[in-house]
Parts: sequence; structure tokens; C-alpha cells
Amino acid sequence: MIHGSIVAIVTPFSDGAVDYGKLEELIEFHVESGTHGIVPVGTTGESPTLSHAEHEEVIKFTVETVKQRIPVVAGTGSNSTEEALRLTRFAEQAGADAALVVTPYYNKPSQEGVYRHFRTIADKTSIPLILYNVPGRTIVNIEPETVERLFCDCESIIGIKEASGSLEQASRIIFLCGEDLILLSGDDAVNYPLLTVGGKGFISVTANIVPADVSEMYNSFARGELEKAKELHYRLLPLSRALFVESNPIPVKTALAVMGKISPEIRAPLYELSGENLERLKRELKSYGLT
Repeated sequence: MIHGSIVAIVTPFSDGAVDYGKLEELIEFHVESGTHGIVPVGTTGESPTLSHAEHEEVIKFTVETVKQRIPVVAGTGSNSTEEALRLTRFAEQAGADAALVVTPYYNKPSQEGVYRHFRTIADKTSIPLILYNVPGRTIVNIEPETVERLFCDCESIIGIKEASGSLEQASRIIFLCGEDLILLSGDDAVNYPLLTVGGKGFISVTANIVPADVSEMYNSFARGELEKAKELHYRLLPLSRALFVESNPIPVKTALAVMGKISPEIRAPLYELSGENLERLKRELKSYGLT
């Protein structure tokens, strides 16, 4: 069920509030473009600065708008185990197909602490869980041995979004856990390489602006058209790099604004893209044919 190009969708704002009209338009854009799934309120959805009420409402709205046409994988992570559990329970009750749960950030738990965090959520919910490993933001890496332990001990843990950028780590996870684990790339620059070592897809930032091309890259690989998939990977690569010229989601929201899809509004402490970085992003968008 969870595979292919899954968009880490932005949360559009207008005058400080969530713009549900624009969010609906974006969801329909992805369904029509062949996106295989949607992650609301992940990192790209600015979950750290959404209130708890907004977080829950965005999940509920996304589930209701998608209407089971593609899977919804709700972002429900927190650096508090109890808070992550509460959000995951809400996503389950709201009808999400799975939950994406990030490694606890700032606290710097040990591997045993990481294990117990995810084990608690798995034991107290029934929704399928996807671990989210992004040490560049959380400071803590989920070691492959900890992933193996969780995958073996918890029936509801079905996969991991691996955003360490390390092909070695991804390969070790597959080696330890086998092909039944759903390994998803969390770094657009290595989407294609992760497919070649056993990945099942990717949770993509780039898919926000070119969903059809990102999903076609996966589809081509799945059909065995490896040269076409590789060609799309290298076409997408400069654009993907430009979307991380500053902290995500600043560049991708700016790109969507340049394309006329949303306001570029973001929440503090994030700040607008400007100067050389803005010009670089505009050049890549123009080169790709998006302006």
C-alpha cells in the first residue's frame, strides 16, 4: 500500500492561518498528477510551528479531502513520547492509512530510549507506523540494529523513512530487516539510488512542484525501465538541490509561490528566501520550465 512517490506536502498559510482552500487545491493537484501518497504535517508541513489543534485539523482535512484515493501518512512525531502517542491515536481515529513518527529531537535519547519511544507508540496503537530517521535535524540516528529490533518486535512498524543520506545505512537496514520492510528515501538527491538497493519509494519535497515527474521516475523504475528512471533522476537533481538551498520548507514554498500556487508565507523562526539563494532557485525553476 505504501510505495512510490509520496509527497511531503506543504501547509499553505494566509494571514497567519492555515489556508485550507489552497491545501485542497494542492491535494487535488497531487491526485491528478499521479502522486502515490501524501504526508501532511511532516517537516515540510511545518509541524513544529503548528498548534496541536491545527496539526490535528490538517490531518483530518487531508484524510477527508483525499477520500481514500491514495494513502495518507500522517506526521505524528514529537520529542515527547506521550505527545507523539496522542497525535498518532488521533491520526488513527481520523482514518489515516499510516503514521510517520520522527525520532525524538533535542532530548538526544540513547538507542534504548529510541526503541522504547517507538515501542510504546506501537504497543498502544494499531495504525501502521513508519519510523522517520533524519539525524541532520534530530541529532539522533536510529541505528540499523535498532530498526531491526523494532521491526521484529512490533507488528505495526512497517517501514522507515531514511533521511540520513547514507546509502550504506540504507543497505544495512535492508540487509538486517529484509525486503518486507518498506524503506523510503527521505532525501530527494538519493531517491533513485535508494530504489536500486531495495527501497520501495520516497517521501519527497521535490514532488510538491513536479509531482508527475517524480512519480514517473518511480513508475519507470518499477516497470524495469531503468535508463528512463535514471534520466529523470538526473533531470530532477539540480532542482532538488535548489529546494534545499536553505532550510526546508523555505525554498519549496517560495517555488510554489513563484508558480502561482500558494502564498510564500512561512512561520517564524523561518524567514523568507532572498538575495542570491532566491535568484538561484528562480534560475533552476526557469531551467526546468516552471516559470
